[in-house]
Amino acid sequence: MDEKETLRVGTAIRRRRRSLGLTLAAVATRSGLSVPFLSQIENERARPSTRSLDRVAGALETTPARLRAAADSARAVDVVRAAGSRADAGTGAVAGRHGDRHGTEEAGGHEGNGTVDGVRRVVRGRHQLSALEFTGELDLGREFQHRNDEVMYVVRGAAEVEAEGRAYRLEEGDTLFLSGGVRHRWRATTPGTRLLVVGVAEHIDATVDPRR
Repeated sequence: MDEKETLRVGTAIRRRRRSLGLTLAAVATRSGLSVPFLSQIENERARPSTRSLDRVAGALETTPARLRAAADSARAVDVVRAAGSRADAGTGAVAGRHGDRHGTEEAGGHEGNGTVDGVRRVVRGRHQLSALEFTGELDLGREFQHRNDEVMYVVRGAAEVEAEGRAYRLEEGDTLFLSGGVRHRWRATTPGTRLLVVGVAEHIDATVDPRR
C-alpha cells in the first residue's frame, strides 16, 4: 500500500465510523488504539500500520480490504465518454467488468465477459455508487433485489417497472426511487429508450434511515 492510498483510508474510516453512529472514544475502546491517534488517521495526518488498520477495521465491523475499496473513491475524477466516441475507445466503459453485484446482476449477470448489448457502465471502478446506462427496447426478464437504494431515470423513451406489486410507467424525464430490498423488474417499452440506473454499490454498508 503506498502512502497516498494509506492516507485516503482515513476518510473511509471516518465515513464508516459515522455510519455506525460510533464516537472516536468507542472505536478507541474497541480497537485498543488511542483517540488522538485515531483522530490523526481520520484527518490524514498519520499513517496506520497494517496491524493498526486491521484493529480499526475490526472495531468498525468491516475489513481492511473494504476500507481500501472505499478509499479508492476518494478524490477521484473520471470521465466516461458517450458510447462510440473516439475518446471512449479502449476505456472499457462497459458493463460486466466490475465485481459489484448491483451492476452485474442488472446487466444480465455477465460478470467479467466484456460487453453486454445495450448496456454501458458509466462509472468505472469500485466506488460507493454504481451507474449503468441501458439503451434500446430491453427486457431483462427477471426480478432484482438490491441491498441498497437506487434511482432509475428515463433519459429518453419510456419504461415499465413492477415494484412491490405495483406497476409504474415512466416517461422521458421521470425518476423512480427504490429503497434497498425492494423487489422489482423492468422493461423498456419504446425503441431507442435510454435508462440510467444509479444506486449505492453492493459492497457499501449504507446507513439505514430509522424513519422508514
